[in-house]
Formats: sequence, structure tokens, C-alpha cells
Amino acid sequence: MNGETVLVVDDEAHIVELATLYLQNEGYRVISAATGAEALHQIEREQPSLVVLDLMLPEIDGWDVCRQIRAQGALPIIMLTARSDDVDKIVGLELGADDYVTKPFNPRELVARVKAVLRRVDAASTGPDLVHAGPLTIDSARREAHLGGRPQSLRAKEFDLLRVLAEHQGLVLTRDQLLEQVWGFDYGGETRTVDVHVAHVRQHLDDGPVVIETVWGIGYKLVVE
Repeated sequence: MNGETVLVVDDEAHIVELATLYLQNEGYRVISAATGAEALHQIEREQPSLVVLDLMLPEIDGWDVCRQIRAQGALPIIMLTARSDDVDKIVGLELGADDYVTKPFNPRELVARVKAVLRRVDAASTGPDLVHAGPLTIDSARREAHLGGRPQSLRAKEFDLLRVLAEHQGLVLTRDQLLEQVWGFDYGGETRTVDVHVAHVRQHLDDGPVVIETVWGIGYKLVVE
């Protein structure tokens, strides 16, 4: 953990100071940005391990920053939002955020979520590099998925969802389990974000022979027909 860099992006100085204090006390190197444009510059220059990203930013808002980060790769993102509306959280997760914290927040909770997301990233990087399910091959190290030898262009969370389902081939995973393993937190509210991502992944699978089946009232499982 020590030495990992966390970028805190917020235009409220006291939020940045509070987050910095608690994260530094846990051994993280902390850098900051007050605008979306500055955040993108810091990411390119500093290559942080994780970004804590406020949604309401000047110049380029957090939604667009999140989109641009995801277009480049799988850098972990924890959203900071002043809104408690589940819709905002769901939209953020669908854009590829890994977790969220609602303002005002307990700084200890923020630190705990940073640790949890980074632990999950570390676990994924040390898991099996290759997962096979029939003609589907998933290379976790290269973040690549091939179906019948054809590369699949998957977004970060779509890739993670497919990998988790493939690792548990034939087993039913509940939406809550998928949220925990893919998004990394126990989300007790709306689980529609899982359904949306499953629908996107199904488009890549092209109706078989690898299929994500819906187990009504429970969740999903990946099977090879």
C-alpha cells in the first residue's frame, strides 16, 4: 500500500485537505487537482494508482473526466458526489466508476473504500491470467477477451463482469455478488447497473455458444451451450 499514489480531484479546498490528511496517514502519496482539465493532466503526468473524483467540477465535469479515463484504460475511480439520488450513482457506475462516496463523508470511510478498491485491483492482477469458457478466452493480464479467436472490444466494467462470470462458469451469481466482485462494494439499493452491463456483454457474445443466462429472481450464470 505505501507509496501508491492517489489523485484527489475536487474544487473545494477543505475536501482536498481532509482527504489528503487521512490518506497520507495511511501511507499513500496524495496529489490533487481542482478542475477536470488539471485532473487529466495529472493522470497523464503522475500515473496515479487511483482517482477520487468529484462530479461537480469546473471546465470539464466529473462525468466527462470519467469517460476520458475509461477510454484510456482501467484506472480505478471512486466518485465523490453531493447528491444522494441513486440514479446519479448508477449512471456513474455505468460510466465505469469503481465505487462512490456521498458528501458529506466520513474520511475514514473514504480511506476504507480506497483500500478496498486497490485490494480488488491487486487480487485481479494476481488471479489466473487466462480463463477459458468454450471458445471464449479471457486474458486478465492483458485485459483482452477473444471469442472464437476474434478480439472483443469491452469497456472496463464489461470486461470485469465477463471475467467474473467466466471464472464461475455454470454457477449462479446474484446481482449483489456481482456488484461486490466487479464494483467492489456492497450496494444495497438499485442493482439495475448489473442488468445494463449484462445486456451490453450479451451483445458481444452474439447469441452463443457462450451465453449469460438469467436466473429469474436470483442473478446470472455463464454457460457454454
